[in-house]
Order: sequence, then C-alpha cells, then structure tokens
Amino acid sequence: MGRSSASGIQSIDPRRNHPNVQVITPASASSTKRPWRWFARVAFYAHLWIGVLFTIALLSISITGILLNHKRALGLMPEVEHTPVGEFSAALPMAALADSARAATSPAISEMQIDRMDVRPRNGLVKVRFRDPATTEVTLDINDGRVLHVGRRGDVFLEKLHSGEAFGDRGVLLGDAAAIALTILLITGYWLWLVPKWRR
Repeated sequence: MGRSSASGIQSIDPRRNHPNVQVITPASASSTKRPWRWFARVAFYAHLWIGVLFTIALLSISITGILLNHKRALGLMPEVEHTPVGEFSAALPMAALADSARAATSPAISEMQIDRMDVRPRNGLVKVRFRDPATTEVTLDINDGRVLHVGRRGDVFLEKLHSGEAFGDRGVLLGDAAAIALTILLITGYWLWLVPKWRR
C-alpha cells in the first residue's frame, strides 16, 4: 500500500509490493558514472601532457621519417645506374675493393675507417662508406674495381637522428620512449573520441 499525502494523492512505494525491484536514485546513478569519469579524466590529462612533453621528439621522428622516405628524390642518397659487367662469382675480393675505394678519396679520408660495404650483386656494384665527418661513399664495380661515383651520403645523419643514435645511448632510449608515448596518445585519443559516442 502507498501513503496518502496532504493533498490527497496516494504515493506508491514499489519496493513494498516488489521487494526485488531496484529503484535507481540520482545518487546511485552518479555513482555508476564515477569509474568512467575517473578514467576519462586520467586519459585526458595523459593525452595532454604526454603530447606536450614529447612534441619535439615526435616531430623529429615524423619529419626525418618523411625525408628518409624520399631521400633519393631529395638527392640525399645518390642513385648510381650501373649494369653488371660480369658474374658475381667473378667479383673482386672485398679487401681489393676497399683498397680501390681508399685510392679514390683524399689522403685524409683514406686514413679513416671503413664504416660499411654495401654489396649489390644485382647491380654489380659495391658502396664503400667511410667513417669521416662528411660520410663519404665510394661506389665501385665489383668485377673490375672501376670507380662509379664518389660523394657524400646526406641521409646518414637523418637516419641517426630518426633512431636517436645521434645523441648516443640516451637518444636511442628517448626514441623508444617517444614510440611508447605515441602508442599511448593513439589509445587515449581513440578512447576520448569513441567512448562518449558509444555511451550516448
């Protein structure tokens, strides 16, 4: 039974006749939203401050990545067109090719260590890169040792800047942290954008 008010209107308490009925009051409704509001607040501030703190690192990674994708078109990496003159099995020894590369450079560069030798059998050439400040690279024919190109590799510093190697081991760790930060930004960004739409 309900109770009569002073105006004569009878109020009905549903819990008296139906004890299993749960009445949602404004207080209980707001309590169910608290976990969502708490996580949304954390996601918002995480998205904000991580974006602020890692702005420079993420911009550096993004810009250097775009430049490296177009390094040939930008002239950062010389493209040497060459047709093989012999079989790869008849290629000169690596030591002989290294000596030919040293002979094609200045005395100051020839005394530097060789950083790497990039052999490309399909093109019949090898790229010998020196560890000098200008990152000089000599391209040779692998069969006769003929010099095809001598120039500076402009993409090496960009590669080190992209990976963080330009700043040593701490720079590499900073690059890892920036990658993690980007992942968190993506997750929190999608959460803050999509979840409110789903809850409508």
